[in-house]
Amino acid sequence: MKVCYFGIYDSEYSRNKILISGLRQNGVEVLECKSNKSGFSKYFDLVKKHWSLRKSYDVMVVGYPGFQSVILAKFITSKPIIFDAFVSMYDSMVLDRKQVSSGSLKAKYFWLLDKISLSISDVILFDTNEHIEFVSREFGINKNKFKRIFVGADSSIFYPRNNKRESGVFKVVFYGHYIPLQGTEYILEATKILENQKDITFEIIGDGPGRKKAVDSLQFTNVNFVKNISLQELSEKIATSDVCLGIFGNTDKARRVIPNKVFECVAMKKPVITADTPALRELFSDNEIFMVDISNPQKIAEAILRVKSDPKEAELFAGRAYDKFTFTVLPEKLGFELKKIINEHIQ
Repeated sequence: MKVCYFGIYDSEYSRNKILISGLRQNGVEVLECKSNKSGFSKYFDLVKKHWSLRKSYDVMVVGYPGFQSVILAKFITSKPIIFDAFVSMYDSMVLDRKQVSSGSLKAKYFWLLDKISLSISDVILFDTNEHIEFVSREFGINKNKFKRIFVGADSSIFYPRNNKRESGVFKVVFYGHYIPLQGTEYILEATKILENQKDITFEIIGDGPGRKKAVDSLQFTNVNFVKNISLQELSEKIATSDVCLGIFGNTDKARRVIPNKVFECVAMKKPVITADTPALRELFSDNEIFMVDISNPQKIAEAILRVKSDPKEAELFAGRAYDKFTFTVLPEKLGFELKKIINEHIQ
């Protein structure tokens, strides 16, 4: 079996890296046809590169982000097209982040781009059934076209290790951009609730347009703010933590996804606290992940104290979640799921 992995995707972005690696681990030959050029030249570059491969593969997978690439793909291949949509541009930019006004021409462009790219694909991949339900309903796409492939984590970077933790300190780690889905403001409020717990420290990693406002809004004595770091450095930070935080944003999208960070911290066998959402419960149960009410700083603080006060329970939770991860969403497992989907469309 040969797959053409097509588009302007980043091979090192976790979603693409995991699926490409997973396919190869399952004996699939992956021919990458991608362009890093800027502007419209990248599409001419893709056409040129694809020409030499056009008779060499069985199915095309359009990597993330691929909203424009899949439209080009429809014109240059007669093979089945599997589109790893992964997110909705309209949902992300208009409904969730609100970076674009809902009545604007740009919002209409994002909606139409989603609609066209989804409609012309033979198979569409999303990360959760909740996401599929929303996209199918919003854009009027038959649910039979969708397949769920969980996010997973790169197990070559995120894996259990025995790093020494700082003696007498209980370290809480969060990483992410300052966007509504993350709910960083609720985490910061939780740090204030716990500021009298002198042995609890927070490490908050990441950057974004809302960072300065969030940091300046409160005075922190128990938080170390770190800007963006490499994935390898990030894994080392997680390794020295006692508990990791997921997402808590009060948005519809937050209820539809299981974020990368949850998978990555679970892959390192760390206890995780995150919002209790329908998407999360598609894979994990409440004896594997510490689930709390969405957008509730008090509940976040209480969950941190619970983990701190009962390390045996925390270890049990982390162990169960890790077992679920290794059984279900290792790159090899996700690659096997994608290979099955491909097989259905080349036979």
